[in-house]
Amino acid sequence: MAKYRLSHKINAPVHQIRKDLRMGNNFIKIFGVAAIFCCFLQPALASSSSPYSGMQAREIKSLSDDDINQLRRGGGWGLALPAELNGMPGPKHVLELKEELLLSTKQVEEVQTFFDEMKRLAIPVGKALINAEKDVEAVFRSGVVDETKLKALLKTAEQARTELRFIHLSQHYKTKDILSDEQVTKYNQLRGYTEDPCEKIPAGHNPTMYKKHMGCH
Repeated sequence: MAKYRLSHKINAPVHQIRKDLRMGNNFIKIFGVAAIFCCFLQPALASSSSPYSGMQAREIKSLSDDDINQLRRGGGWGLALPAELNGMPGPKHVLELKEELLLSTKQVEEVQTFFDEMKRLAIPVGKALINAEKDVEAVFRSGVVDETKLKALLKTAEQARTELRFIHLSQHYKTKDILSDEQVTKYNQLRGYTEDPCEKIPAGHNPTMYKKHMGCH
């Protein structure tokens, strides 16, 4: 009887250890499953967030700080892309590339005139657009929307945007008119608007070596 009790006392911790090990293994399995679940859950939660998250802190919800800065200084704001990407260079970038484009003194003076005129006209209109968007913002902040007033405010904002867009676009086609075809082609190359270099290999280059140098596949 004493032998049984002694054996029982000796073996009891072993059983307990085995039990603890089983519990530990189960915990590890549960923890592992939970960790994997969290890995899948986190991107799902992130993807469900609105792309506008954070914009609620803007002074004017429809304009970022960069937008406002560009409008105040007469920046292009991407309004002239139809001209820029269709072979009609803008005065700002032409002046920046005047040496590469081999502009004559007369060309530089003319392009500078276009640029100065663009800035002179764009700055007040840009400020008008900011104020118009601020008025639209105020309507929705108040929580009370009058449709007639809202339509009038939107019309004012769009008129400013239209005028601003014309100011920038018009200086592009004016600039193109005083450049040679070669200068326009060079401009497009420098700005990265030309054809895929892997498709059009310049004359005098070994096709294999050229493609290797350009990283073509």
